[in-house]
Amino acid sequence: MSLQITDLVFSYVDRRVLDGVSLSVIPGATVGLVGENGSGKSTLLQVAAGLRDADGGSVAIPDDFGYFGQDSGLDPTATIAQVMYDALAPLHEGIERMEVLAAQLDDRPDLADEYSRLLDWAMVHDAWDADRRAEVAAHRLGLGTLDPSRTVASMSGGERARLALAALLTRRPEVLLLDEPTNHLDDEALDFLEHELNSMGGATLVASHDRVFLDRVCTAIVDLDPSHFGTDGRGGRLFSGNFTDYLATKRASRHRWQEEFEAQQDELNSLRAAARTTNTDIAHNRGPRDNDKFIYGFKRQRVQATVSRRRRNAEQRIELLERSRIPKPPAVMQFSGSFDRQPIAAVSVRDVRVRGRLRCDRLDVIPGEHLLVTGVNGAGKSTLLDLIAGRRMPDSGRVDVRARQIGLLTQDVSLTDRDKSASDLFEAMDDRISLSSLGLLHPRDHSRPLGELSLGQQRRVELALLIARQPDLLLLDEPTNHLSLALVDELEDALAASPVTVILASHDRWIRRRWAGRAIHLQPA
Repeated sequence: MSLQITDLVFSYVDRRVLDGVSLSVIPGATVGLVGENGSGKSTLLQVAAGLRDADGGSVAIPDDFGYFGQDSGLDPTATIAQVMYDALAPLHEGIERMEVLAAQLDDRPDLADEYSRLLDWAMVHDAWDADRRAEVAAHRLGLGTLDPSRTVASMSGGERARLALAALLTRRPEVLLLDEPTNHLDDEALDFLEHELNSMGGATLVASHDRVFLDRVCTAIVDLDPSHFGTDGRGGRLFSGNFTDYLATKRASRHRWQEEFEAQQDELNSLRAAARTTNTDIAHNRGPRDNDKFIYGFKRQRVQATVSRRRRNAEQRIELLERSRIPKPPAVMQFSGSFDRQPIAAVSVRDVRVRGRLRCDRLDVIPGEHLLVTGVNGAGKSTLLDLIAGRRMPDSGRVDVRARQIGLLTQDVSLTDRDKSASDLFEAMDDRISLSSLGLLHPRDHSRPLGELSLGQQRRVELALLIARQPDLLLLDEPTNHLSLALVDELEDALAASPVTVILASHDRWIRRRWAGRAIHLQPA
């Protein structure tokens, strides 16, 4: 079955985020949702999953759907084994029911229709291979070495997300709703996710900031950002094709929007000037001669008639243009922050061990150096940054840091006071940099409580606070998580131009392809 969303409308207390959104995802298709932070991507997925009630419109979705949210949604008291058992239970029950029906068919031909429907369902879900798929998913998503009796509460945020994803991919529902599924995934896990989505026969709607992922799995892109000519250049939101082709089309559509807006404004200004024209503007500084009073009066009447006609034509044209007025393209939010302290920060790591987390024999980072840290999940990337930031101590070894100010952006959003706003947090800081000067958050969101902001907007607030402190040692753990695609590009450019010492841990394949500094690859402890 397909997913059908029609004229969906959703508003928060102070703003509307979805205004008549319609889209259809057919079986076998993967549609990517993109847009600025706060454009409504997560909200749309939550409405489709029945977690929020829309103000208007409708959603048609089969009962057999799966939703992956940014907070995993797993019961913290459940064990790993219980989560996977619950995912497999419908498939096992379906097979058992089929066996019962098969044994009764000779005596009960009336059961043939139920058996046929169940057989079709089992084939779509590949139910006979479910147990093997569960083992493969656990291994490929980095969960194979975890104790099945561990509770969800004892797992890291990344482990919980990967467990939820493993359970969902194993179940293979008819419709998948995925909100940033690539967060917390290393290369092997990303390859597995992409392979699974490309091989499934169901319909998938996914919001993601991973540019390589969008390129590899999406058959179409839906852009929730406002655009006069739409994503496709003809007023629609849907672009059929991969992400790279969509980007080229969007740039061309935006350029056309700007050009046609400016052309219409020029025409309106000319028409308004024509509508203000008087007869003195036409017969300027010329009075009648004594022998020409009759002719002058006749010509004056003709001039007045011409002026009236020109005014009337201009006013009619103005009225027509006003009815079909092209809206002004919204200003593109541009990241204007910079990290401009002098490069004095340095790091030295010797024979460091954190049991079960990290093994690092030697690492030296000199002032002004930019270092990329990669490695599979569990290799200790986050642990290394925590040690350098002084948030934890090693079991053995030594970590020496020389820095005036250390700035750490953690992998998960860590803002705690949900009732405060971004403006409140900046007012509490005695810094020269203002929130508005950074271009990270729309002015309308400055005073909104953090709890009402999307995860992407909260991530922007964290980044703004980090820049305002102007650290000379910058530690970034998966900084592209939850950020819009446009902002990720701008952040990368700002980091590349920064003179401060930067240590960045990331699985982002786009970043790694473009990284110009030194890189190290951590191995599991």
